[in-house]
Amino acid sequence: MGEHNHSHSHDNNHGSIKNLKIAFILNLSFVVVEVVGGILTNSVAILSDAVHDLGDSISLGLAWYLEKSSTKKSNDRFTYGYKRLSILGALFNALVLLLGTGFIIYRAIPRLFNPESVQAQGMIILAVIGIVVNGLAVLRVRRGKKLSEQVVSLHLLEDLFGWVAVLIVSIVLVFVDVPILDPILSLLISIYVLKNVISGLVKIVRMILQGVPDGFSVEDTKKSILQIDPHIIEVHDLRAWTLDGEENIVSFHISIEKNMSLQEVVELKRAIKAHLKEQHIEDVTIEVENIGNCSNNAPTQISSKNNTNI
Repeated sequence: MGEHNHSHSHDNNHGSIKNLKIAFILNLSFVVVEVVGGILTNSVAILSDAVHDLGDSISLGLAWYLEKSSTKKSNDRFTYGYKRLSILGALFNALVLLLGTGFIIYRAIPRLFNPESVQAQGMIILAVIGIVVNGLAVLRVRRGKKLSEQVVSLHLLEDLFGWVAVLIVSIVLVFVDVPILDPILSLLISIYVLKNVISGLVKIVRMILQGVPDGFSVEDTKKSILQIDPHIIEVHDLRAWTLDGEENIVSFHISIEKNMSLQEVVELKRAIKAHLKEQHIEDVTIEVENIGNCSNNAPTQISSKNNTNI
């Protein structure tokens, strides 16, 4: 059974890496087509989407690299492993998108006042290619079950909808000469990207400053721990943070009644860890205080840091 599970996990990792690699190659190749096509068609909407796709290509590349690196074990130099590299990757990705989107807005605003004609037929061809490429990438990544693939598939799905919008606008421009639609679409895409970038930067800063994970409540967690066992008198010094937005870490102190046996303390800690695991918190550090009168000549304080055996 153990060998089967290990083999199944290995196959999943290999499949995830392959899916992300193919999606990355498709997306990055099309970015080059977009840049050339945007220049030839004189469309800032195409160029703005190229910037968006470049950011997604970087995300895909980082996801591919980090998926391959995720099997690296912790060592004496990096005791938590290498998962926090994803935060640096996200920060770099956000900065690239921020600079690129700023440049596109700088190019698009003057065209609102002095619209320039675009080659609508060329835009239609690029839009169709964009829908096909992003559609294939979405189908490929959505096959996977890993969180990294699911997150990337959402970005690619956004790109797909963006190209549908470009296709609609370019078809309108074939029949109606309204060149201002191109910079308007460009600005709408850019504003949408900026909104997501700023939201992402806020999350990144919170992670760097070791803020509590999204959806985590310190007070609610304390109350839920107190309800596990009547022997728990107090929960204090609770700290929670996240390594990469997925792996969450919690440490805290509990004060318990002095008449608990050592075995009861061990069982209590197991119950607390099982309770927190249901909330997707795998890494737990518990300091136990006030058990000086427990049996088996136990010490006045027992601590358990990242020990899943007790």
